[in-house]
Amino acid sequence: MKILVTGAAGFIGFHLNERLVKNGYEVVGIDNINDYYDVNLKFSRLIEAGIKQSLIKENGELITSNKYPNYRFAKIDITDLPKLTQLFKQEKFTHVVNLAAQAGVRYSIENPHAYVQSNVVGYVNLLECCRYQKIKHFLYASSSSVYGANSKIPFSEEDRVDHPVSLYAATKKSNELMAHTYSHLYSLPTTGLRFFTVYGPWGRPDMAPMLFANAITKGEPINVFNNGNMERDFTYIDDIVEGISKCISALPESTPKAVIYNIGNSKPVKLMNFISCLERQLGIEAEKVFMPMQDGDVKRTWADTSALTKKVDYRPKVNLDEGVSHFINWFKTWNI
Repeated sequence: MKILVTGAAGFIGFHLNERLVKNGYEVVGIDNINDYYDVNLKFSRLIEAGIKQSLIKENGELITSNKYPNYRFAKIDITDLPKLTQLFKQEKFTHVVNLAAQAGVRYSIENPHAYVQSNVVGYVNLLECCRYQKIKHFLYASSSSVYGANSKIPFSEEDRVDHPVSLYAATKKSNELMAHTYSHLYSLPTTGLRFFTVYGPWGRPDMAPMLFANAITKGEPINVFNNGNMERDFTYIDDIVEGISKCISALPESTPKAVIYNIGNSKPVKLMNFISCLERQLGIEAEKVFMPMQDGDVKRTWADTSALTKKVDYRPKVNLDEGVSHFINWFKTWNI
């Protein structure tokens, strides 16, 4: 099995690659290392994986990790179809995991074109490469945001997702539709995973755990939206990676060969409880500024993961206190 992981310098991609190479798979990671958030964090993840920043080439040349001999990395943007096509022809992957995307619900309101380029154009490029190179299984990151303002809980894959409340969510829904089409037309096995609020060490600095931890340690106020009346299905990174790795070899059995699963913790947490957990781990009480709901946000997320449990025996193991403890222990090291 030879696996391509896109978004390799990202939060989930970094952790997934580490799991896959330790399990003995041959892995190639690609990332465009854009500046949506601090590139130093992205380069630090790559360095942790044995990829020296000084060796990264702009021409997309592959670099072998000095830590994992079965891991190679190249700086390639999925919107660059010629480079992507060349990579697929050269490497002859068997499986592809697409974690590359322009992330962030709120930023999609400010910069919609970035989302169309990465999440639509780049995504189609990958589907085309998978089609022509006869990839055995294409897995891709969808998002709980596709459920929009769905009031039925927990969220089930059977629920309608016709009313996204952000462009980010709309691009993720489009990914699901395009995957279904390619499965139908070209018998390409595809699996979409709707992630629910992933957190943990090496997390994104634009997400609540890092934003809150940064502000609290600096004595700065934190913005608490919808006056704290929010719930999120916080899911620890190790549980997410375990689920993805199990899905790689679990081919869809449906016709067309396209399936979608929720992947979360199935235990929604009140935002104020999450903040309290951070405060306990940091030993600092946060100064809170209560704000109205932001455009594109939803009040609650809650994953029904029974379908994924049935398929690959997915069972999250890390509770909130344990997960936040791991995150804060890493954060204190990173924040020095």
